[in-house]
Amino acid sequence: MTEKVIFGPVPSRRLGRSLGVNNIPHKHCTYSCVYCQVGRTLYFEIEHEEYYTPEELIRTVISHVKKIEPKIDYVTFVPDGEPTLDINLGKEITGIKNETSTKVAVITNGSLIYQDDGKDGLYNTDTVSIKVDAITPEIWKRINRPHPKLKLDEILDGIVNFSKRYNGRLITESMLCKGVNDKEDEIENIAKFLSGINVDTAYIAIPTRPPAESWVEPADEQTILMAHEIFSKYLGKMHVELLTGYEGPSFEDISEDPIQGFLAIIAVHPMRIDYAHKFFFKRELQPEEVINKLLDENKITKLSYRGHEFILHKFKSEKQGKN
Repeated sequence: MTEKVIFGPVPSRRLGRSLGVNNIPHKHCTYSCVYCQVGRTLYFEIEHEEYYTPEELIRTVISHVKKIEPKIDYVTFVPDGEPTLDINLGKEITGIKNETSTKVAVITNGSLIYQDDGKDGLYNTDTVSIKVDAITPEIWKRINRPHPKLKLDEILDGIVNFSKRYNGRLITESMLCKGVNDKEDEIENIAKFLSGINVDTAYIAIPTRPPAESWVEPADEQTILMAHEIFSKYLGKMHVELLTGYEGPSFEDISEDPIQGFLAIIAVHPMRIDYAHKFFFKRELQPEEVINKLLDENKITKLSYRGHEFILHKFKSEKQGKN
């Protein structure tokens, strides 16, 4: 299970050094965001399911946390899809916290938080990060491309209600894409909404990795500055931060097999190719040889974005994988 559900630690822009838990496989998600770094959604879902046996997942996470606990800040549920689709999420969070002293975070798009099953498991976390990219339904549909049964007003009401009961650190992320949700009126709508919930930090982000759709571009610098000023007006400057840079090269893994560790990392964190070279050199492997082999095996792909070359995990649907 290790190579499937555990990756990192990786540097997180929001959480310090984070051991990732990939509890949703194969890009099962409620959204298919145009900017998603792991590609288009393969399986649209809104029903909660069991993807892994919770006892095995808990045991695997605890085993690895105990090896490196002083070196990490968080255990973070940040999978290939939407983490709250996992019907056992609450049980898994509680099981991890009962056996370790490491903080637990969940990074969610918030789309199921209006449901009891979508939010109850989050109350025992130390940090929850919620996506709020749009307040206007038409813009929301364009940028997040939600499951057709989802309704934005229910989701926003669910976020408000969750924030009233949640005692941990609540952060939000708003991804600004050029020509999609970067107009002043919509940015102000987002800021107004966020001012009504108990947000510790509202992050303003732009795509920094290759997006699901090639036409996606980050909002320009002037727009980012405008957004920061609008958010600061409604939330206070101390509660607003920008996420406009790359985390850096300090990727690590704890897998006994460095190739599987690398694949687990890039399944969630596409990696710049120069950082990938450092990763393999550190493990006494020849980067070009390893990368070319993985390309030949169709396990990875290379893409250029904003002047940098990235390595991404190559995802296939289950049907494609059988052909």
